[in-house]
Amino acid sequence: MPSVADGEAAFAERDYETARQIWEPLAESGDAEAEAWLGALYANGLGLERDAARAFALYLRAAEKGNRLAANNVGAMFAKGEGIVADPVQAASWFRRAGEQGDALGQFNYAVLLTKGQGVEADMAEALAWYRRASLGGHYPSQARLGYCYAKGLGTPVDRTEAFVWLSAAAQHGVGLAMAELEELVRAMSAEEKREGRRRLAERVGQQAAALTA
Repeated sequence: MPSVADGEAAFAERDYETARQIWEPLAESGDAEAEAWLGALYANGLGLERDAARAFALYLRAAEKGNRLAANNVGAMFAKGEGIVADPVQAASWFRRAGEQGDALGQFNYAVLLTKGQGVEADMAEALAWYRRASLGGHYPSQARLGYCYAKGLGTPVDRTEAFVWLSAAAQHGVGLAMAELEELVRAMSAEEKREGRRRLAERVGQQAAALTA
């Protein structure tokens, strides 16, 4: 029997029909990864008619088996009311579950809800902690949000040096918020803060490079 990876190869070639034919029997047998991939086909209408309710059911099955990407998608569908009645509390719960399993997008989404107080009590200090977890995982929008929080003193005392590190990291990848905020921040920084910021940024880049080669 073809594997989930065979379906992924077909998906990469945009052969969605072949991918579906591979993933369907695997999903029926209870393979969480196949369920999540098949859910993506239904969610996006790839190779078949879009069916949000079917996508939600597949994502939920996969998420309940521990698939972290599916857990984030379940949260997103609860947040938007796609395939299921909108429920911000359930959205927050599933985003947190995905984040606790190491999914950077789930961490970011949960932090956003903590920032806005949607489905969970607003808590900027807690949001900051989740933005940081996602930032350390290389999620660029989280790096921009984290830098902004340090720059503005949201959930933490103002720390222009730390703000410089994270805004610079996000700006290097074209995140608009980071680029705009970084320009304003640099104008307000002392020479010593800039030196320390550049040192920390270089240290951070070095750590990332070491992690990639480990």
